[in-house]
Amino acid sequence: MQLGNQVISVWCLDTSGKRNRFHGMKMECGFDQFIPLKTFTNIGNGYLVNDTCIFGAEVFICKERNTGKGESLSMVKGAITYKQLCKIENFSKLNVECYDSTEFNAGDHKWKIQVYPKGKGSGAGTHISLYLALADPSILPPNSKIYAEVKLRIVEQIRATDWSAKVTYWFSASRTDCGWSRFTTLSYLNLPSVGLLVKDTCLVEAELTIHGVASPM
Repeated sequence: MQLGNQVISVWCLDTSGKRNRFHGMKMECGFDQFIPLKTFTNIGNGYLVNDTCIFGAEVFICKERNTGKGESLSMVKGAITYKQLCKIENFSKLNVECYDSTEFNAGDHKWKIQVYPKGKGSGAGTHISLYLALADPSILPPNSKIYAEVKLRIVEQIRATDWSAKVTYWFSASRTDCGWSRFTTLSYLNLPSVGLLVKDTCLVEAELTIHGVASPM
């Protein structure tokens, strides 16, 4: 947090003396194995008396020791999930390395789904590769980043389910896309009984939830 021209940090000190800093993406801190139940319930230790336990916490707020450049993180309240469906017809006849969907708006930026029908990187020749990308990363303010949750799926048109994967990612001018080079194998994609490719048509959908934007201070 920032008070006037002073940068204030909130930290959690663990048993080893390591400090954990609270910020917009880390709202809580604690210990999943604080004390063994056997020790806690032993009357002789005095932690539990007459079925009553008293918990306490000490909070110390200190000035930020890091004198380097910082970031300001703005969290999005009530984050909205945007969905975009890309219908690719004549899939087997695609003669491009990368197929770009129609651009769509989400969180004040334009995005696009990228499909590599013959794979990319480690998936080249064996897998279909799927990505979500910023359509125009050049308009991002210098050194700014977008924290988002991304889910990509290929709709199973026969069973009305989907083949999906999800990840959280920091988008920036230097990290413009997010996805999987080995989303699923081409052999599985082409199985008629699965329904990922029906009448040579593939349905790819992206879900995007923007949780925060970071900019230099």
